[in-house]
Amino acid sequence: MTKTMPRIGATTIWALALLLSLARYASGQSAPNSTTPFRDATGHQPLEIGAIVQSGFGVTENRDDFKFLMAGVHAGKVLTDNLGHGPLRGNFEYAVEVFPFWQSYTPKFQRPTCINPPGTVPVCSPFYTVGGTFSGITITPIILRWNVVGTKRFSFWGQAAGGLLWTNHKYPAFGGPPYNEQNDGPNADASVWNFTPQGGVGVHYFLRPRRSLDFGANAVHISSASLGDRNPGVNASVQFSLGYTWWK
Repeated sequence: MTKTMPRIGATTIWALALLLSLARYASGQSAPNSTTPFRDATGHQPLEIGAIVQSGFGVTENRDDFKFLMAGVHAGKVLTDNLGHGPLRGNFEYAVEVFPFWQSYTPKFQRPTCINPPGTVPVCSPFYTVGGTFSGITITPIILRWNVVGTKRFSFWGQAAGGLLWTNHKYPAFGGPPYNEQNDGPNADASVWNFTPQGGVGVHYFLRPRRSLDFGANAVHISSASLGDRNPGVNASVQFSLGYTWWK
């Protein structure tokens, strides 16, 4: 686990540096009276597409040493005019996210695979290593977002979303000593497919009328819905995102 932390830090720093460089360039080109597209008096319902990096950690049970890092794209379309009154006046947006780079860094441990027919002594394989780094791809095809109109430069949002995760190994690993037929039997395994229901909040900071730097915080649940023999999952993780968006 300790070997993966420098990789997480270095990758995150490079990604942040790239996004911040884009933001600095755009800010240098911005007009002093920059305004969000949600304050457009013509009633235009904008389209957005952007680059995003996200990183976080597990927060429940024995998942607090799970770490996450991903990079991908976000695309969305505002579907309504501004609705309501007061500080929550805003619009409804439908969006999707795709992370072709997804990694989870988990503890390594030893486990056997055992056969234990009724009335017999368990027969187990030699111990082997499981856990470590998992790589995958995740897509979130349903993001339901409420954008607050906000000020000339700031717009906050809240969202609920659901996605699908594929990993190169059954995720997460589990089992190990002491022997337990539920966790170490021949049919005790997770799944390469997991679902990712989630919800979060964030803010757009508009550097120009059609350019924004985006910050978000998501609570993400990872579960196979029992597609595998077992469903250890990650009950909750907290993940923070940084993105740069072009609005049309």
